[in-house]
Amino acid sequence: MTRFNIRKRDGLARTGTFEPENGPAVKLPAAVDTEALFPALAAQANANIPLSAPASFVKQYFPAPGSQPVPIHPQHENRAASGDAVIITGWHTAAANPRTYVDWLINLKEKTPVDTVWYAPAAALPSMVAILCYSGFELFDYKAVDLKSAQGIFCTPEGEFPKESMAQGLCTCPGCAAGDLKEHNRNALRQEIALVTRFIENGLLRELVESRCRMDANQVAIMRHLDRNYAFIERVQPIGRAGVMRANSAESQNRAEVRRFAERLIERYIPPKTAEVAVLLPCSARKPYSLSQSHRRFQMAVGNRAHELIVTSPLGLVPRELETVYPAMHYDVPVTGYWDAEECAFIADILTRYFRKHPYRRIIAHLEGGALKVAEMAAAACGITLEYSCKEHPASDKALNALDAALAGERKIKDDRLHGMISYQFNADVDTKGTTLRGHYPEIFYSRGKEQIFSIDTGTGLLRPTFDGWKLIPEGLRVYIDDFVPEGDVLIPGVVRTDPGIREGDEVLVVGPRAMATGKAALPSEEIPRSHKGVAVRVRKIKRL
Repeated sequence: MTRFNIRKRDGLARTGTFEPENGPAVKLPAAVDTEALFPALAAQANANIPLSAPASFVKQYFPAPGSQPVPIHPQHENRAASGDAVIITGWHTAAANPRTYVDWLINLKEKTPVDTVWYAPAAALPSMVAILCYSGFELFDYKAVDLKSAQGIFCTPEGEFPKESMAQGLCTCPGCAAGDLKEHNRNALRQEIALVTRFIENGLLRELVESRCRMDANQVAIMRHLDRNYAFIERVQPIGRAGVMRANSAESQNRAEVRRFAERLIERYIPPKTAEVAVLLPCSARKPYSLSQSHRRFQMAVGNRAHELIVTSPLGLVPRELETVYPAMHYDVPVTGYWDAEECAFIADILTRYFRKHPYRRIIAHLEGGALKVAEMAAAACGITLEYSCKEHPASDKALNALDAALAGERKIKDDRLHGMISYQFNADVDTKGTTLRGHYPEIFYSRGKEQIFSIDTGTGLLRPTFDGWKLIPEGLRVYIDDFVPEGDVLIPGVVRTDPGIREGDEVLVVGPRAMATGKAALPSEEIPRSHKGVAVRVRKIKRL
């Protein structure tokens, strides 16, 4: 019996350990001599049915069930079970048609158990490994690079070159030192897999893919088509990360995390109930914005007399209450002062949807450049009139004095950051009257009376409810377990059902006949019924009933 123990997830990509029926365990992702790992594979009949073959042909000639790895095909029902290795023959041809690549990938992922190892035979080149792992493959062989060696082609992560390139000092591996092209190509593949593994463990594979794919138009197209399938790709993205989200390319605004932030802002977030005036402010390089010198001056000029909304790329709009929540506190973007047409349209649409849902009596634009342009685009789309406190140099003394004067006579708004964060994270309109705050950023705790109800996760900026805090959240984000008391993390076999929409990293309440627990979801709710082992919830605290 084979087993796949998943160690770390980054979207569709995983690291872990595959335990074959015979032989030592393999750390994934990896390139191996698969003839030794799967002895029966060479004798498997009908193993190379094209991915584009029609259903009638596939049904007639599909390999009989048997040994590992288990063949899967877009036009055939799934035969794989939890812990199996699955093989998608012909995948090396899929990248030539990016749209079909993604359609086939979604088809296969949807009907295959989550905890299976994905093997792409003869597909792994150093230049392809990042996008393959990003697509959810973990196991590779040396056939593709060995073929390149036979053709006299020198392989690198940036592309393939003639064999003569070995003499130009592009690589100093043992294979190059010995003039052994085959050894170099294999080593280049192993080295790129090691780099990809590191990026997966750091939660930064998307950043690596955005940089690597620039040398291949098909890879860029694959990434874009995956982004367009938002419902599929969003559910495998964690709700928060502790590291920096580098938005260094135009595709960054299409990342699932960026779109999810905008969607939850529009659909869930509730502004302060007493907020009748909004001030649109520029972003800052320092995060959270409040720690920057410019925003300290903005806040002094506003004096709590208006609701502060930060206009920024790629997130669009960040209310002051959400500035510490992932990804608002974690993104890093190159600053040029120029926003292109696509960027402006994307951000203007977010502002337009927000202002249509949350009308203000006054909206003051304290902006310049691209941020001002998108605010004017949104105002025109909504039929509202902007007021201007400046059109350049928002942090200047003149502009700040004008902002102060524009807000003269406006009443102060109650600062209720907790309410805004709860609405965004838990989709709940909670009465936070009587709550108190203690501590200093980033270690902040909220209490009601003598009972602590929330703390802040210092890595992601998200709220962590206590059992008393969960009493304020009437529904959603529940994981229901069988009749037992967890001794640690809740494992998948113990889960009876889950509320829909849970994402990896979401704070959840575990509910059972004999115990309750608080913790973080280890995987999306949609994947729990399709898995048979592993951790469902990483438990922080347990309460016996």
